Amino acid sequence: MDQIDKRNRLNDEPFSFRLNKNNTVFLDYNGKQVKILKGKEAEKFLKKMNDAEEEKSRQLIMAKITGNFKRGNER
Repeated sequence: MDQIDKRNRLNDEPFSFRLNKNNTVFLDYNGKQVKILKGKEAEKFLKKMNDAEEEKSRQLIMAKITGNFKRGNER
């Protein structure tokens, strides 16, 4: 894990998710929505989150799913 997050940005816990009653998952980065997961993709995500043992692992899962969404033009 230390080799993946060399700058320790996941320690600040920038990612979070919300689940609505239709099992749609909304992924947020610093309080802003960046991705929506539905159907089988959402089920797979929720299973990974339940299997993760610590918060840093959960942060890494969310970071990988959101992908490279930051391009330098967001404020």
